[in-house]
Amino acid sequence: MKSPAHYLNATEAWLDSKGKGAWIAAMVLGFIFFWPIGLALLFYMIWSNRMSCNKSHKRWSRKSSFTPTGNSAFDSYREETLKRLEDEQDAFKGFLDRLKAAKDRAEFDQFMAARRSNPQGPVDDAQPA
Repeated sequence: MKSPAHYLNATEAWLDSKGKGAWIAAMVLGFIFFWPIGLALLFYMIWSNRMSCNKSHKRWSRKSSFTPTGNSAFDSYREETLKRLEDEQDAFKGFLDRLKAAKDRAEFDQFMAARRSNPQGPVDDAQPA
């Protein structure tokens, strides 16, 4: 016998495959038949970022997104590939953070150099001379 969590995961995957309209329809039907279900769906859609314009809500969770296929070699390959991709994504985010920090540092150094060369401060174009 399958657990209720299995059915919830299957329902979530089915609604995801149908798009935002299916989530909204499920929420409306939940409100019509039993309002706490509609409210729970609304909170879940907000919490999981299901209604956002960007596709960032499609985060892969290796533990919950995939069920075992029965082929241990494929399951192992899939897990290793997803782990490698997550590591590469984390490394790339770190690279972007370091790149932004270096750019911020360069702009700040440029500002300080300009300020040192003009000790009276920056000249405001809006003030009359």
